[in-house]
Amino acid sequence: MQGCPQTPPRSYKLTDDEPRDAPNGIRAMSTLPAPASQPPTWRHCRYGTDPATDPVGCRGIHIPGHNSCLAHLTKADRAAYLADLASGADIDLRGTPFVPALLDSLLKALRSTTERPLFGDAQFDEATFTGGAGFGRATFTGDARFDGATFLGTAGFGGATFLGIALFHGVTFTGAAAFTRATFTDTTDFGGATFTGDARFEGAKFTDTTTTTFNEATFTGDAQFGAVTFTGAAGFTRATFTGDAQFYGATFTGDARFGRATFTGEAGFNLANFTGDAQFDGATFTVTPSFGPLVCVRQVDLSGAVFGVPVAIEIAASAVRCVRTRWESTATLRLRYATVNLTDAVLSSPVAVTAHPSPFTTSAITVDESMLIAPGLDPSVRVTSVQGVDAAHLVLTDTDLTTCLFSGAFHLEQLQMEGRCSFARPPIGLHWRWHGYKIWLYRWSRRRTLTEEHHWRAEEAGNRNPAPARGWYARTGLDNFSRAPEPESLAATYRQLRKAFEDRKNGPGAADFYYGEMEIRRHDKTGTPRVERILLAVYWLLSGYGLRAMRALGWLLATMVLTVGLLMAFGLPPAPGPTQQSTLAVRPIGLRTAPVGPSGAAPGDWLTLPRLDRATRTAFNSVAFRSAGEGLTRVGAYIEMVSRFLEPILLVLALLAVRNRVKR
Repeated sequence: MQGCPQTPPRSYKLTDDEPRDAPNGIRAMSTLPAPASQPPTWRHCRYGTDPATDPVGCRGIHIPGHNSCLAHLTKADRAAYLADLASGADIDLRGTPFVPALLDSLLKALRSTTERPLFGDAQFDEATFTGGAGFGRATFTGDARFDGATFLGTAGFGGATFLGIALFHGVTFTGAAAFTRATFTDTTDFGGATFTGDARFEGAKFTDTTTTTFNEATFTGDAQFGAVTFTGAAGFTRATFTGDAQFYGATFTGDARFGRATFTGEAGFNLANFTGDAQFDGATFTVTPSFGPLVCVRQVDLSGAVFGVPVAIEIAASAVRCVRTRWESTATLRLRYATVNLTDAVLSSPVAVTAHPSPFTTSAITVDESMLIAPGLDPSVRVTSVQGVDAAHLVLTDTDLTTCLFSGAFHLEQLQMEGRCSFARPPIGLHWRWHGYKIWLYRWSRRRTLTEEHHWRAEEAGNRNPAPARGWYARTGLDNFSRAPEPESLAATYRQLRKAFEDRKNGPGAADFYYGEMEIRRHDKTGTPRVERILLAVYWLLSGYGLRAMRALGWLLATMVLTVGLLMAFGLPPAPGPTQQSTLAVRPIGLRTAPVGPSGAAPGDWLTLPRLDRATRTAFNSVAFRSAGEGLTRVGAYIEMVSRFLEPILLVLALLAVRNRVKR
């Protein structure tokens, strides 16, 4: 026999449990998918060929020794073929059209010695299953290939076991697809599959250590992956979820890739656990009101993701990457343990980033964070960058900003920082540096600083090592395009953040950023004129830009001590010498000997308590612009004038510094 005839001579009416046969073995199908224009690569049945409308005909592969597929064999030939099958047999039924009765006959033949249908290598590529396809509890000991198959009814694989490769690439499921509690032990590929009905994978296990792929799959109904275990990497890249996508309690022991996936319905990742990276870069969440709580040992990547509605994001992870993430409505990011990167994020409405104080709970279940707990690891949240962000919509609460990059952000003066937000600190302790043949000792003033100042000072010192000798840390771990900002830009950043603190009545915080701004201007040799830098240097030396009360008081005390010493030595007239009585004729006269001035006297002559008292009263009165009323020498008058000018200024600077540190 060279091939199947074009049309059956007549048809027979069969019962529901018996395949429909024609006398020549041709199977009459009630529902078939649209014919493909290209013939398959295997020798196919060609039943129903029509040169005008269907030049390919039935795509079912020939049964060995026949020129027809299993569906179009005669009843006797089909029975003989099925009788030769045994549990664990290899089958090749590519392109074959199945109805429930025919599939049941096949499964029964493979269940001859076991309770479950047992397949060896099973090839169902491009097969069509009309009505329900019940592969429930089947075991595939070899490779199971369903690439391009079409399930026109329910596809039941609940409890099935795939010991070899499971390929469902490009499969179309028009009804519900049930893979509940199925086990996949080798490479699994659902890439490009279409799930028109609900896709149920609850309790399924993917134990392959390589990759389970659902790339570019389309889920029109609900996709249920509750409590699924993916032992290797799981790929959902460019997948489309039109219905709800539920990954409640799912476990991903490898990387989970949802890059550019589209979630038109709700995306539920409550209690999901990720041992590797959770990649949602470029994903679109149209109506998802909550994301998490979930736990990720490594990084949750939301870069380029789009959230279309108000969303609450709850994540406990080592890192959360939100580069160019777009929030089209309000959002709250409640995080734990995470290092957050918000570079170039687009905020259309207020977005809050906050450190959650306790483990997350959902439905009275506490999220297990044991994978993240390690010695010395705390649940604090660290923000590493807000560059390119419109800070007018950003709220940071209880976050660590020690290494945060602020340069390039917009409207920093409107940034809201609530709770306890910590910043970097200057190097502590005494430091020294060479200047020619001299050694200078110095100590950095304690204050809040920006990490950009650390980078700038490290580069100014000519040291880009991880631990610069001067104690300012360099730009380690940053890409080559992240340069330390210019001093003028850094001063502007300090100025904007100072205003943000002032607007929220945080005087000490504003004072620290004012100090930082002045420091950058004092050291800026290109943007600050020399005269201005000299004035700033004097201002810094006397009172720390009006912010260091002890420095101003120290200078005031030193000035007063110097004033007292100078007045005692040069400013006070000498005490009158002893009076001697003489008689000239009959009239007595008194002669007073002229004493020697202090400059020409021994120290014991001018270091006396009366002179100390007079000099001290003069110095103290000078603080309040008052004259002590003491008779002074010409030199003493000038000394008093200078002290009456300097000492009140130093007192005012000290009082101003105290006010700036305590005001609210």
